[in-house]
Amino acid sequence: MPYVRSRYYREEEKPAGYRRVEAGFGLLEKNTLFHQLDGYITAKPSHLNAKGSLACVTKDGDIYVNMRANLSPEQWCYVMAHNLLHLAFGHFDKASIPSDCEFVPALWNKACDIYITRFLYDIRLGEPICADPAEAYPIKLNSEQKIYEYLLKHQDNGAQICGTNSEKLKDMIGVERPIVYKKGERNAYAEKFSYAVTHSIKSALCDAGGYDLKTKKNTVISRAAEWFLSHYPLLGGLAAAFKIVEDIEMCHRYEIHIAAVDAEQGIIYANPSCGFSEEEWIFVLAHEYLHAGLQHQKRCNGRDFFLWNIACDYVINDWLHEMEIGRMPPDGLLYDETLHNKSAESIYDLIVKEIRKYKKLNTFRGFGRGDMFNGNRPHFTGRENGVSLDELLKNALREGLDYHQEHNRGFLPAGLVQEIRALAMPAIPWDAALAKWFDVQFPPLEKHRTYARPSRRQGATPDIPRPGYAYYEQDLESRTFGVVVDTSGSMSAKQIGMALGSIASYAAAKDVPFVRIIFCDAKATDAGYLAPEDIAGRVKVTGRGGTILQPGVDCLEQANDFPKDGPILIITDGEIENDLKVRREHAFLLPRGNRLPFRARGEVFYFRE
Repeated sequence: MPYVRSRYYREEEKPAGYRRVEAGFGLLEKNTLFHQLDGYITAKPSHLNAKGSLACVTKDGDIYVNMRANLSPEQWCYVMAHNLLHLAFGHFDKASIPSDCEFVPALWNKACDIYITRFLYDIRLGEPICADPAEAYPIKLNSEQKIYEYLLKHQDNGAQICGTNSEKLKDMIGVERPIVYKKGERNAYAEKFSYAVTHSIKSALCDAGGYDLKTKKNTVISRAAEWFLSHYPLLGGLAAAFKIVEDIEMCHRYEIHIAAVDAEQGIIYANPSCGFSEEEWIFVLAHEYLHAGLQHQKRCNGRDFFLWNIACDYVINDWLHEMEIGRMPPDGLLYDETLHNKSAESIYDLIVKEIRKYKKLNTFRGFGRGDMFNGNRPHFTGRENGVSLDELLKNALREGLDYHQEHNRGFLPAGLVQEIRALAMPAIPWDAALAKWFDVQFPPLEKHRTYARPSRRQGATPDIPRPGYAYYEQDLESRTFGVVVDTSGSMSAKQIGMALGSIASYAAAKDVPFVRIIFCDAKATDAGYLAPEDIAGRVKVTGRGGTILQPGVDCLEQANDFPKDGPILIITDGEIENDLKVRREHAFLLPRGNRLPFRARGEVFYFRE
């Protein structure tokens, strides 16, 4: 909005001219178009040295007004609007000036003044200070370029009859050196004017129709979002955390065909012109909520972002189809029954084998574009204070799952439950990478109907037993992994505790009933099989001597009660022997900044203290 640089007078000492300037600015502020434009108005006679000088504007956005001029508030409103429009129309920009003819600054200023004067006559703002130029020129005054070419062709004398400075002086200060914008730069005044025009038209139409923009919208999309708050607790917390933007112009700017999510800002952009029903919008919004809640945009890890987006779409749509949330829309949907129960990582591996085919697919955003923004958008200010958006989304999804299960709101896909549970681990940067390793080692388990653990009998038919849902015991027996913990003196208690805590969280999330723990310094100490809750709470660390991990690895590989294909996770600070031989599937977990003394064959994950 425009600002007036106030001059400090006592109320009783204010000059009459200054009072009229303030009153004129008050009229300007009430206009729905001009109160959104940018510019700094100063009651100072800079560049206003000639007789009859009223106001002028510089290319830096400063507007100077001569408060000694005997103008009414309505005329001051007109004069200030005139100078604001010089900035808004980009009259100082080199790109606006015709390049195929001679540049005469005085004539260009006059052409711009004529164009603005005609514009202000059309919208009837304030009281004009000059006659309507439409009566003096035989051409249509709908373009500064056309007016300039006409003045140049007819060798006009350049008298500034429509300007706000004197007839001999230009009211555009600095127009002799037009502004040249570099690549990627834009005229901020012109962009603000474009937005102001759109907003004022929208306001006028709403006023004419008796609709208040400030009241809550009752649209198909808003009703779909409210459905989650009142009917679906699993995603209700996420729905409350997100702002839905239903703006066709915004969707066109970002090329959004149906919807897209910006998890960094907590915004979902929805295109109301796609004509979806409320049930279809419920499906679309649930899709976008899960993208953000499961942090898919952060788990890309160097992959092609668009192809990763497609892989995540297949997984989410499979879950939503199984959960029967809303109705699948006919457009922009990625669903394949053959990919049922596959993880996003495994689907991505299939996609990269046929890149040409999958590059042509549509997401909810449109052709060739992912419906997740890739972190290249503006960020929140002050995000370091309070709860971060990531933590808010994690908590909302986790609490939604707890409520959903406690109140028996229906069964959920095992893969979705596991991903939500995995969010319970500490919010540390390496969580996505380590989670991927656990996903590969332990695919989701499905519960099966069994009469071995009958469910509650129904009151209507108490004599008929009902099957319960449980895991097969043979599936759980082999579902374990080994952990070799470096307990040498160089490993701090904080490092060991942090690593063991993360392992306990992942083991619980992946339905691993027991974990084999080996503490190792100069020799190996077998702690046996421990439940995840015991790892996190009551484990006793032994050792704290030198560092040789080979005995610990050998102890696991030679144990008769440890599965032959069981993976091994090695927690160390890197200060170990130079040749460690591990024959099983394995990974290393090190503090960030430390390195192994050899080239690792398994995955290496780094955590922050």
